[in-house]
Amino acid sequence: MNRLPVIPTFLVTLAVATMIGLGIWQLERKEQKEALLARYESAVGLPAVAWPTFLDPAALPLFRRSSLLCARVVKIETVSGSNAAGKAGFAHVASCRTSAADGPDAKVAFGWSERPQAPRWGGGPVAGIIAPDGAQHIKLVSTDAVDGLEILAEPSPRQIPNNHLLYAIQWFIFAAAATIIYVLALRKRINAL
Repeated sequence: MNRLPVIPTFLVTLAVATMIGLGIWQLERKEQKEALLARYESAVGLPAVAWPTFLDPAALPLFRRSSLLCARVVKIETVSGSNAAGKAGFAHVASCRTSAADGPDAKVAFGWSERPQAPRWGGGPVAGIIAPDGAQHIKLVSTDAVDGLEILAEPSPRQIPNNHLLYAIQWFIFAAAATIIYVLALRKRINAL
């Protein structure tokens, strides 16, 4: 009598169900991401907003025009970036103090150069577009040239990837592959008996 091995069958079934569940979850994330990107795309043409003093991570004012006063530059970082013409190089990002409070409370991407050496910049008024930032959720990308630097590429919602469909397909392929491999292993086991 050929019986299915209980524990391996249970584990493979659990793994396949988990992979299918992850694929379905990625499809749901795809819809959520599309709605978020549509909201960001509609924000591009809206009027300017004041630089937020309190951030709600669930309702960031991304891709809106804004301005702030960088009263004091705390530090300047250099990261990879593109200029307005699309040429790769280095973006210079300042951590600024916008008030008398301690510590930086705004990040400002104030210019682009071909070389990584951080320029000296003492701050001042900055107008630009609010863009995503990993550390502080948002940063202001200047739309004006600052102290001999070139203008950075304007941030756009089109720069945010939406790979969730590909991730879903991957999970479904993994589930199908695990099922096929297990069925083949079972057939080999049954034929060997």
